[in-house]
Amino acid sequence: MVYLWFKEINGNKGESIMKIALIAHDQKKNELVNFTIAYKHIFKKHQLYATGTTGKRIMEQTKLNIKRLMSGPFGGDQQIGAMVAQNELDLVIFLRDPLTAQPHEPDISALLRLCDVYSIPLATNVATAEILVRALEDELFSWRDIVHKYKQDS
Repeated sequence: MVYLWFKEINGNKGESIMKIALIAHDQKKNELVNFTIAYKHIFKKHQLYATGTTGKRIMEQTKLNIKRLMSGPFGGDQQIGAMVAQNELDLVIFLRDPLTAQPHEPDISALLRLCDVYSIPLATNVATAEILVRALEDELFSWRDIVHKYKQDS
């Protein structure tokens, strides 16, 4: 119902280009690569960002255009966090390995907290990522257009 209301206000302008961050811990990189292969037809319509190694692996396997940031432990998670804080991202897919301790855990926690603070949809597992990507395909992220409009007006 809310979706229809936003569509009515904005009009149906066609698909919006969303800015999506892709991140994966080492044990989850193959899973994220396979996920992006499966949904390449959706991802190719949007602007993609990824941390270093993850972005490289996705680009090699999919030929998707990705702006690569630093590797997560070397500041990539913080770079994505800064983009969240500046309202420069619409969706974050961060496939985390909950069974392995990460040396940069404070950076990870900060990124997750920022997504909550700024209401950025966040998937930390492939099941949630699939729901969000399918919503993206169905243009259910129209509410982000309104967020961007108000950002431009301020």
